[in-house]
Amino acid sequence: MTHLVPRKVVPSLTVAMAPQGQWTLNANPPKQFTLLAFYRGLHCPLCRKSLQELNGLVGRFAELGVEVIAISSDDRERAEKTRGSWSIADVPLGYGLAIEEARRWGLYISSANGSSEPTLFSEPGVFLVRPDGSLYMASVNTMPFARLHFEELLGSLEYIIKNNYPARGEA
Repeated sequence: MTHLVPRKVVPSLTVAMAPQGQWTLNANPPKQFTLLAFYRGLHCPLCRKSLQELNGLVGRFAELGVEVIAISSDDRERAEKTRGSWSIADVPLGYGLAIEEARRWGLYISSANGSSEPTLFSEPGVFLVRPDGSLYMASVNTMPFARLHFEELLGSLEYIIKNNYPARGEA
């Protein structure tokens, strides 16, 4: 498993988008950060709740110069079901994250534990990436529980941007 280091460049990333298109990290760099919210997939009710919270904050993140995207290793069909049933219309939704790509990002991988789960999928992770491609912050989970709350992150970002607070954990 990869261990990403703050202030160092993260792996490149391109994913398909639901309902259509493609997204590439920093193809059009945001003013401040890209917020990548990796989620488990359609089978996860806690991910649904988390992304619904994010959905209500996308505009506020944008006002701070933060681009938001949620990404899973779900296939197109599952991503379209997620898009259609989770009430997350404001969250750009990427899908098809390869398991090896998830590992390059330091995400934990789980195997199916029920009939609604894909054979393999990544556990949640939230990353903030600078426009230069360097890691600012990472929060990676081994389980769907005890995850970062986007409302708290938004408040932290207001402080970080106002005070030019540096990335930490690089030593």
